Amino acid sequence: MSSSITGTITEVPKVVENDSPSEYLEDIARQATKTERVLYPIAGIVGQEKMLRALILNTINPSIGGVLIRGQKGTAKSTAVRGVTEILPEIETVEGCKFNCDPNDPEKFCWECQEKKRKGTLYIGRRQMRVVDLPVGATEDRVVGSLDIEKAVRQGVQAFDPGILAQANRGILYVDEINLLDDFVVDALLDAAAMGVNTVEREGVSVSHPANFIIVGSMNPEEGELRPQLLDRIALQVEVTGIYDVEQRIEIVERRNRFNDEPKQFIREFEAEQEKLRSKIVKAMQMLPRVTTTRDNLRTIAEICIAFNVDGHRADIMIERAARTNAAYEGRERITNDDIIEASEMVLPHRMRKKPFEEEEFSVDQLRAVVDGKV
Repeated sequence: MSSSITGTITEVPKVVENDSPSEYLEDIARQATKTERVLYPIAGIVGQEKMLRALILNTINPSIGGVLIRGQKGTAKSTAVRGVTEILPEIETVEGCKFNCDPNDPEKFCWECQEKKRKGTLYIGRRQMRVVDLPVGATEDRVVGSLDIEKAVRQGVQAFDPGILAQANRGILYVDEINLLDDFVVDALLDAAAMGVNTVEREGVSVSHPANFIIVGSMNPEEGELRPQLLDRIALQVEVTGIYDVEQRIEIVERRNRFNDEPKQFIREFEAEQEKLRSKIVKAMQMLPRVTTTRDNLRTIAEICIAFNVDGHRADIMIERAARTNAAYEGRERITNDDIIEASEMVLPHRMRKKPFEEEEFSVDQLRAVVDGKV
């Protein structure tokens, strides 16, 4: 017989005796395991402009729907994803909230923040947006969180241990080798991404918490393709390859050596460029609500999607969002055909309908011909 629990959702704190081993280990963790984070500056990456543009557009407008980075090993995929948070403005969070609730959006508060608000003990803090890694071999409980059913039934509370989706709320969820994920993880990601909420149900007990995140996946196509369901949900896709310009390859090696030898000095070299990117992103976030999409813009987008034979209407929606965001990033309040082309190059290639045994190539020239009315 299933048990249904209603009322205020709280979590019973674990009773820990003084001087217990776990308390001692927690003290060590607080004192001895903090290492200063040193990340390679995103402004120091040579080339890969399309990948950087896709990441930046998603951070300006998370509703775009994420980005998939496909490419060879050693092409700065992970470096770019981890470095992008360094050029983002800080976000406001409820202090002590394990779900990173937004204090300006009380309708999406978790149960603990609802209780803090009711008691008048809700305090606001600021921190940098985080990149949360989702390991390929993570268990279901590690991803969505776990419920202690025995405690919930016996004590009349929902004892919930948050998972990776809770940590990633209002941040970036990074999945390296996303094409190797287990099916149950893919299903959990699809559900959370579609609803913005992660729900865990066990034996009639249900817990939900906000789970709005920017999903960023990277993969090497040589190791296998991505499940079509997940591929369709990720808005943008970019291909990254090794650079074949000799001077640029020399610059990559020299910059990496300088970073390894004197990381702080190397970071200072790119402070001005990092700040310029940060300022441009902040201005784009402020301008985005004012960017307008005309009916002619929508007609152009529709004609592109028909010409490239894509399934459904998700591509139209994602091109419009990405084009509008690109216009804001470039400091414009109106979408141009160049914005639409920029967005379409990242939205269309993985959505084109292919016949069996046929490899249909995406053509930028054909895209421009459609926009110019020549097709």
